[in-house]
Amino acid sequence: MERNLYTEEHLMFAQSVRDFIAKEVTPHNAKWEKDHMVSRESWLKFGEAGYLCMQIEEQYGGLGVKDFRYNAIITEELAKTGAAGPAVGYPLHSDIVTPYIDHYGNEQTKQKYLPKLITGEYIAAIAMTEPGAGSDLQNIRTTAVDKGDYYLVNGSKTFITNGYLSDVVVVAVKTNPALGAKGTSLLVMDSSMKGYTKGKPFEKAGLHAQDTCELFFENVEVPKQNLLGNEGEGFKYMMTELSQERLVVALSAIGAAEGVLEKTIQYTKERMAFGKPIAEFQNTRYKLAEVATEITIGRCFVDRCVELHNEKKLDQATASMAKYWLTDLQSKAADECLQLHGGYGYMWEYHVARAWADARVQRIYAGTNEIMKELIARKLLK
Repeated sequence: MERNLYTEEHLMFAQSVRDFIAKEVTPHNAKWEKDHMVSRESWLKFGEAGYLCMQIEEQYGGLGVKDFRYNAIITEELAKTGAAGPAVGYPLHSDIVTPYIDHYGNEQTKQKYLPKLITGEYIAAIAMTEPGAGSDLQNIRTTAVDKGDYYLVNGSKTFITNGYLSDVVVVAVKTNPALGAKGTSLLVMDSSMKGYTKGKPFEKAGLHAQDTCELFFENVEVPKQNLLGNEGEGFKYMMTELSQERLVVALSAIGAAEGVLEKTIQYTKERMAFGKPIAEFQNTRYKLAEVATEITIGRCFVDRCVELHNEKKLDQATASMAKYWLTDLQSKAADECLQLHGGYGYMWEYHVARAWADARVQRIYAGTNEIMKELIARKLLK
């Protein structure tokens, strides 16, 4: 189905992104998977190409691009390749973490961090999840005690994407634990702060090239100027920004689903069984037709979500619909495509095996799909 989301200029940009990925991402992915992280050199190359934090104003070194369709293109094209490290890490850095600093940081904080986030000299992460608080952000236990000109931070975070390489982290803390959600604040912390340590990258079922780890804070002194927005309003800020985060995950999901389908179509045309390509068997053809149909439906929906987001009309419930339905679809598409590969589909060297393993966590992070359904239901029944 022909898409009308993108103009000719967008399509030219998409081709430049594909060319860049073919040169700077795909050849290195196997090494990154063994290292459990993307190289810092790659981050610098992405920054040099202008693909990081494009929306940030020129005064901080950005391009000032306010059309989210360009950000969407980068996310989609990375996801299609199956290179999960950059496909998750770069959009998180640019479209999930940096907006907190851009929208709520004071001028001193912006001047300190934004320029190096744009160049890739600094790598960003966001630390919400804790060992005892996953999707339930109201019950985080990391504390930040007011000490006059600084906060004293104690606690820990887990499952932090970009965590091991991160230089800059937006951390959700409790500045007044007695107030629940209204006692939550956001601080910008950096890895040079005394008492701030990182665990080793986790051995995960998928996303092998993505560095994910725990963060530990033991009497970390964070300057008051590193507070984002107002004290006690962190939960409100997170709820505001999570719509874009969930849209980014949905875009990644549809890109990955399209990528694995393309690879599988090619495979079924080449793989021979009983004297003919398996694409000529009715079961293969019908399965491909089913997956392609659902991906097309998903594509129409997420394209509309991008349009709404560009118009600042994407509400939390609709973003939750996109995140839950498209990540479910991503997992289903990867599983059906793996089945069509037979035993080879279970071999890590094949794109489909990585796509299948990498898809599973999409239904968990950025809020589990069960939480997405709760958010949708709340709007329906209010």
